[in-house]
Amino acid sequence: MSKLTDVPKRILIGRALRSDRLGETLLPKRVALPVFASDPLSSVAYAPGEVLLVLSIAGVSAYQFSPWIALAVVVLMFTVVASYRQNVHAYPSGGGDYEVATTNLGPKAGLTVASALLVDYVLTVAVSISSGIENLGSAIPFVVEHKVLCAVAVIVLLTLMNLRGVRESGTLFAIPTYVFVTGVFIMIVWGAFRGLVLGDTMRAPTAGYEIKAEHQGLAGFALVFLLLRAFSSGCAALTGVEAISNGVPAFRKPKSKNAATTLAMMGLLAVTMFCGIIALAMTTKVRMAENPAADLLHDGVALGSGYVQNPVISQVAEAVFGRGSFLFVVLAAATALVLFLAANTAYNGFPLLGSILAQDRYLPRQLHTRGDRLAFSNGIVLLAGAAALLVFVYGADSTRLIQLYIVGVFVSFTLSQTGMVRHWNRHLAAERDPARRSHMIRSRAINAFGAFFTGLVLVVVLVTKFTHGAWVALLGMVIFYATMTAIRKHYDRVAEEIAAPEGPSDDSVRPSRVHSIVLISKIHRPTLRALAYARLMRSDTLEALTVNVDPAETKVLREEWERRGIDVPLKVLDSPYREITRPIIEYVKSLRKESPRDAISVIIPEYVVGHWYEHLLHNQSALRLKGRLLFTPGVMVTSVPYQLQSSEAARNRARRRQEWHAPGTVRRGPAEQRPKEPSAGN
Repeated sequence: MSKLTDVPKRILIGRALRSDRLGETLLPKRVALPVFASDPLSSVAYAPGEVLLVLSIAGVSAYQFSPWIALAVVVLMFTVVASYRQNVHAYPSGGGDYEVATTNLGPKAGLTVASALLVDYVLTVAVSISSGIENLGSAIPFVVEHKVLCAVAVIVLLTLMNLRGVRESGTLFAIPTYVFVTGVFIMIVWGAFRGLVLGDTMRAPTAGYEIKAEHQGLAGFALVFLLLRAFSSGCAALTGVEAISNGVPAFRKPKSKNAATTLAMMGLLAVTMFCGIIALAMTTKVRMAENPAADLLHDGVALGSGYVQNPVISQVAEAVFGRGSFLFVVLAAATALVLFLAANTAYNGFPLLGSILAQDRYLPRQLHTRGDRLAFSNGIVLLAGAAALLVFVYGADSTRLIQLYIVGVFVSFTLSQTGMVRHWNRHLAAERDPARRSHMIRSRAINAFGAFFTGLVLVVVLVTKFTHGAWVALLGMVIFYATMTAIRKHYDRVAEEIAAPEGPSDDSVRPSRVHSIVLISKIHRPTLRALAYARLMRSDTLEALTVNVDPAETKVLREEWERRGIDVPLKVLDSPYREITRPIIEYVKSLRKESPRDAISVIIPEYVVGHWYEHLLHNQSALRLKGRLLFTPGVMVTSVPYQLQSSEAARNRARRRQEWHAPGTVRRGPAEQRPKEPSAGN
């Protein structure tokens, strides 16, 4: 089995890394930016479109409000970035929002934040990949026809990349992210030059279309509600900002400073791209509709079901660069690719948070374990499974999935910033240095404004999106919260039950006697080895035990036992229904009942085989019996292995694999002993 699984594992995720090489996987800022910020950077590919889609409900005239909505998103982005820069300096351990809320607001607030973030990370993967599939599907019909299959395939691919390790996946993702950012900036600069300097008239492919408004002449509360809903959709640009505060331990030293710098870079880039695309969309007269087949009109006629509505960024690129031009193709390809890679923010945030929660006993301890490549492999696989399930349920439809989005992240934003205000209040009460107090007061003001603003946005998001799908995200948060609470109660209950007492107890009192039982089916080498081991233990009572399933075989066993003169009494248990496990369990329990202070040692001879298929042919009765005996108090189970020839062959194969060298390694010497090549500057 090891041979069957080890080779594919090494091909897919690479050679295992030693624990002392963890420092080599830490990220410089140039790699950390695409690793942790690919989600907010790539969201400019769909966030502007979401704003226009909502505004289109009131017709083209409502598009005039899009710059003001963009301005509100920009103010919110700068507020959140400034607030999180305080977080990474105050809490550099990587707990992020969860640690801030738990430390300052209590465990329940921390668990609420953790639940919100876990839901948001899963949605990040589902939304980003579904959006990328839709962008790619406009060029490749097969992708559209098999959206769910293609989306799941991309999730599997990203999972394998991340299982190879944070730094290696970050290097793979850095190039397309930087190509996308560069392409968007070139588009903004060239579009501004053409419009302002050359005076060109740039028109999007939908510029000549009309929008059939669902609600004409909205005013008063209805208009305010529409604008708030558009703003909440535009807030998709902020998803993933918190991932940097959760991923501080993955940065190179000085960790907090590098994380804060990366946050500022991410915020500046995302805001500039978001505003630039909105401005170009207004200039080129992009038209979007939630139901384009019926609501987009050309010469008064609906476009029909055959029309495919391209994203805003694609329409703007076509207007600025020209359809089919080199830069248009490069940006389109980079956009589709970076949307896939945006999920990488969650692939780095979810496992780190899961590891911290597992350490705090809110999630299974396996999530705290690093895999072969020093990544939190179990968390990565769990995230992939949850996202794939969500993609399957919602048919990889980003329009439906995005309605679930944002709720979780603004819950964490609000509670985190509220916790930071308490953090500064606590430190101000003890601080006497005027300079430090001044710095703390400024930081508290930033976090207080962040808490107020994000709390306000959370209310807006809940009010405007609840019936459109936000309730599903809230339900997911409740499920995560209840599950983690139950896991913590289980771990606490077990810890309390197994805690070592200060004084003498039943567990520390020596048993009055040890009654050893050797299970026998036939007399062969494994049986003789088990009997020899049992004699060595010098038990107070030693007996061999067999179950009479076939009277003829039992008779042969008795005769050979007497012929060999084995000086261990053989006890035969009758089994009229041909069961093996139950008679042994009942016999052991009867011994315990007669002498509760005696320890019962059950010794089981077992074969050790070398091939996976041989496991199916041997040891099944022993496995069942051991499983039942584990639930019997006062009973110890010992396996006495007997290695068959196939197991010895398997051990030799494993030794040869360990001693194998890649071509040339013997000539060059092992990597750790090989002299380093001089750098170009020496």
